[in-house]
Amino acid sequence: MKTIKYLLVLIYALIFLTGSSYAQFDSTKLNLEGNWLGTLEFSGVQLRIVFNIKKSSTGYSATLDSPDQGAKDIPTENVTLNGNNLKIDAPSIHGSYSGVYIPDSSYFSGTWIQGGQSLPLSIKRTTKTIELNRPQEPVKPYPYNEEEVTYENKESGITLSGTFAYPRVGNSFTAVLLIPGSGAHNRDEEVFEHKPFLVLSDYLTRHGIAVLRYDDRGVGKSTGDFSSANTMDLASDALAGVKYLSTRKDVKKIGLIGHSEGGIIAPIVANESKNVSFIVLMAAPGIPSDKLLLQQAYLIGKGSGEDEDMLGKTNQLNQKIFNIIKTESDSLKDWDNIKVVADDFYNKLSEQKRKEIGDAKIFENQLKPVMTKWFRYFIKYNPSYELEKLKCPVLAINGSKDVQVPANENLAAIKNALTKGGNKSFKIIEIDGLNHLFQTAATGLPSEYAKISETISPKALDIISNWVSKK
Repeated sequence: MKTIKYLLVLIYALIFLTGSSYAQFDSTKLNLEGNWLGTLEFSGVQLRIVFNIKKSSTGYSATLDSPDQGAKDIPTENVTLNGNNLKIDAPSIHGSYSGVYIPDSSYFSGTWIQGGQSLPLSIKRTTKTIELNRPQEPVKPYPYNEEEVTYENKESGITLSGTFAYPRVGNSFTAVLLIPGSGAHNRDEEVFEHKPFLVLSDYLTRHGIAVLRYDDRGVGKSTGDFSSANTMDLASDALAGVKYLSTRKDVKKIGLIGHSEGGIIAPIVANESKNVSFIVLMAAPGIPSDKLLLQQAYLIGKGSGEDEDMLGKTNQLNQKIFNIIKTESDSLKDWDNIKVVADDFYNKLSEQKRKEIGDAKIFENQLKPVMTKWFRYFIKYNPSYELEKLKCPVLAINGSKDVQVPANENLAAIKNALTKGGNKSFKIIEIDGLNHLFQTAATGLPSEYAKISETISPKALDIISNWVSKK
């Protein structure tokens, strides 16, 4: 499911005074160009921040990285150095940095401000490249073959590009199509510097299973516009992948593996195509989407330390917004009605809560994604409709610590739908200790994803591989 990739979540406001007693420094002697590293600390969490500063004839420019969140090249504006004082604005994430240069120690002592909150942040020049440990990522040369492939989605008029990996021994394979979760993904489903689909593809191909993974429309080498697509559009892209695999003489059987929203898409495609022999649902939703998002917001908020009163108020706001979208067909009228309930919510918040969220305009901008084509379709969707129609074998797995698609409710709903539809061949597995990405996790919160070196638990890889190999 979607996560907010570029938002540094600040839980508590800590006031830090930069001080003005330092002797004025001759800024002409300081060349800012280079990488400046600092660490935000709040509520027991540490987040590294890197400003990548460049100099030109017109002055300085910079991008911002948050390595522990897997965020790179966040744009900034107005990089200025006046005397000792450095100022960098990052309007895309509603943040800014102000610091005072300490010549004796060669660092800036300052404050990071975001969403109305302030945290102390000292930054110092670094020449080290921060690389997150990803030990499961395979290194070439691989012990199997790979082909760069393209195929058409004639219905949408786009070309999809992907990688087909297959064993070196044999000429007739079971092949699986990997279908990514929500958000624009490349063929590796890359997120937080993890490449889950590359790791999964590598594991399966080493165990004799061919794999096709592809760039979402408008991503990587695929054509099209992702921003204007909804779930059914993305399902047509996956169906095009099945049609491509059915033309290959080295493919004898085709299966689907869908992760998160991909687990909604997989049943749609399986019911549409007679060429799909089985599907694997990884952290797939089973309950209606509006209930899922309410549950997701509560669990992430609670895990991040939000109080029950605020969680309750947020739940009520979300319900009102979802109901507006589900009952209205006029998007302009929807937005007008949403702004009314959002303004009422915002105005009733305490002054402290408004500071944490940011001003009313920032809050309004945070709500705008609910008006996208994708969201307007998704919020009305009930996965059970397609699950009940499935006749092919199904493996549904989820991690016990998944807070985006909670295992208990969604696996139970998937089981109920398959049973109701008369499916006689399915297996439901909840894997202890794994999060939404199937990493071994402490809390399951999205804030952990980048920090965990494991990309996919070997236990999950083994379960998938063993099940697919028997189909």
